Amino acid sequence: MNISAAVVFIVDDDPLIRDALDQLVRSVGLTAETFSSARAFLDTELPDQPGCLVSDIRMPELSGLDLQDELIKKGVSIPIIFMTGHGTVPMSVRAMKAGALDFIEKPFEDQELLDAINRAIKQSRMVRTEEAEIDAIEQRLNLLTLREHEILTFIIAGKLNKQIAYDLGMSENTVKTHRARIMRKMSVNSLAELVRSTEKIALQPQYDSTS
Repeated sequence: MNISAAVVFIVDDDPLIRDALDQLVRSVGLTAETFSSARAFLDTELPDQPGCLVSDIRMPELSGLDLQDELIKKGVSIPIIFMTGHGTVPMSVRAMKAGALDFIEKPFEDQELLDAINRAIKQSRMVRTEEAEIDAIEQRLNLLTLREHEILTFIIAGKLNKQIAYDLGMSENTVKTHRARIMRKMSVNSLAELVRSTEKIALQPQYDSTS
């Protein structure tokens, strides 16, 4: 995954505004892709890189808010900056509640939009980095056997080896062996690292009924 590059998607039905925004974005060294409608953007396969969406609110067929709704339905997560010359408070509240990063009223200063784009790209990079980390943890978790996974849930609950051995009816040495394999497969060097990893994927600890 390339997180060093970023692309700004511009959706606006006004060709003059599209061209102006395209030039503005490229003037600061970013890649820009323009679309004349929300539908055209929805029909495009997004590249595997960080980025953000700059969209007009009022457009024919599908509005910017409609576009936001469709992206949510498709499970597409991308920071959105809305532009409008005729915005209303309810409209901005709806957009922000649905996850929009910013809501800018036209006319606006170039730097205002560039600052918003910078914030959006930073957020996109952070989210993608976290998603990649979670994916790696889940892949390592899949390497565990059923028994190792079971013991892992006891470990992150704070159980000692002898307690786990008692609860699962095995020897303490067997638990130690499984624990060492778990640490190796999960690519961690300490209990603290192991707990932090499992917290990222919301793995639930195992508590026995007598504890």
